Amino acid sequence: MQPVAPILVADLLSPLHAELMTLLRSLTPAEWEKPTVAAPWTVRDMVAHLLDTDIRRLYYGRDDLPRDASEPPPATYEELVALLNRLNAEWVKAARRISSPLLMAFLEIVAPQTHSFLQSLDPYAPAGISVAWAGKAESANWFDVAREYSEKWHHQQHIREAVGAPLLNERRWLEPILDTFLRGLPHTYRDVTAPIGTTLLVEITGEAGDRWTLLRDEGQWSLHRGAPDTTTAHLQIAQDLAWRLFTKGISKEEVHPHVQIFGDEALALHLLNLLSIMA
Repeated sequence: MQPVAPILVADLLSPLHAELMTLLRSLTPAEWEKPTVAAPWTVRDMVAHLLDTDIRRLYYGRDDLPRDASEPPPATYEELVALLNRLNAEWVKAARRISSPLLMAFLEIVAPQTHSFLQSLDPYAPAGISVAWAGKAESANWFDVAREYSEKWHHQQHIREAVGAPLLNERRWLEPILDTFLRGLPHTYRDVTAPIGTTLLVEITGEAGDRWTLLRDEGQWSLHRGAPDTTTAHLQIAQDLAWRLFTKGISKEEVHPHVQIFGDEALALHLLNLLSIMA
């Protein structure tokens, strides 16, 4: 069992984008209008959202342009989520006037610039944006970039599901996603009290799966890679269920019958509350 290490995925952004563009070029007009799991967004809406996230990343990050001074910054996590939801909805509504060929053309211009910017960052320097869903007030660039990669990956999964295309579930793509999502576990368990030395072994099964251990230290929980000699609780979950659960693609009530639990059931089941998106 070892402490978790930084997740370095900046070099995966460009090949992930190439997979997206290959898919989009193959779609029929009817497929662009298919609904996604993020109802009421269609495939075209989801592509517009991906374009928006790249534009915002360059606006605030690379180009360091000012934020809207007429709107006070959010004071709480809930206010931040509400702000992001509003900005997303405003953009998607306006982007419905952009045709699918134009969306692809814009992505071809903007996305590579975003990838170059993110690849240029010192992965260990402080990020301009913290990973709030993990309870972080400050984050290193590597975590911010991993979060960005996870956003692009799981939205592309939504598009692929909507049109019946193969999902990107190979270990190359999905293992860093699962590792990123589980970094939210200490925050998810922040209010769960337990004796020092309590351990929760999380085993994700499948090609991209692995084992992670949540350990109760003095006054806090810490995440490790691997398994301890003894466990207080042990939860097994399939990789396809795991990423969907952590991104609100499936409810914990739907997942519960499909997980295996050994040991302290209440401790293990709290994992089903993990959300690795802003929600």
